[in-house]
Amino acid sequence: MLELDDSVPDEDWVSQLSPEEEARLVERLKKRDEAAFSQFVLVYQQRVYSLLARMLGNREEAKDVAQDVFLTVFKNIDSFRGDSKLSTWLYRVAVNHCKNKIKYLDRRNTRKHDVIDDTREGAVSDGGVIGGRPARPDEAAQGNELEQAVRTALASLDEEHRQLIVLRDLEGLAYEEIVTITGLPDGTVKSRLHRARAALKDAIEKGVGWKIAT
Repeated sequence: MLELDDSVPDEDWVSQLSPEEEARLVERLKKRDEAAFSQFVLVYQQRVYSLLARMLGNREEAKDVAQDVFLTVFKNIDSFRGDSKLSTWLYRVAVNHCKNKIKYLDRRNTRKHDVIDDTREGAVSDGGVIGGRPARPDEAAQGNELEQAVRTALASLDEEHRQLIVLRDLEGLAYEEIVTITGLPDGTVKSRLHRARAALKDAIEKGVGWKIAT
């Protein structure tokens, strides 16, 4: 069983692979090189865990699904044709596993949420609902309340809206990557993301009891 670190990464956590390094890694993975698989997990585990934790709202479920994601990729690496970045393809696998897990948990009525500390929900940006952090102590307290409200509001969104907010505003993926991951046209991604942000803003305002400046 894979051992994944369940700490949530800082903004610059990941060591980016160059296209040449990624191509060599893929070739080694296709040869079933276990050392390459270990490197692959080391480079991408936090990114996958971060996505799954935000989508599922539960650390342990995220860790279990992440293990399944990496094993699935290792078994099916021959199907990777290089039409996108390896990380984009990995994200697509992770999103599909996450959807299946949500459906499974919903059928069993066993979905649980816990508080995911140290996430960047307070920095939803690029058209999102949250601006910079307040500076004064009284405003800092208000900012902490707001970040908690964002986490709660994010968990309350429907699956599609939450997925788009996570991919674009929290994970910072480009629209082209989101199109590849979701299979949705570019215009559909942008229009649904706009509605997702509006839904998130409404849910946050209900949680804190005051209007958010945008």
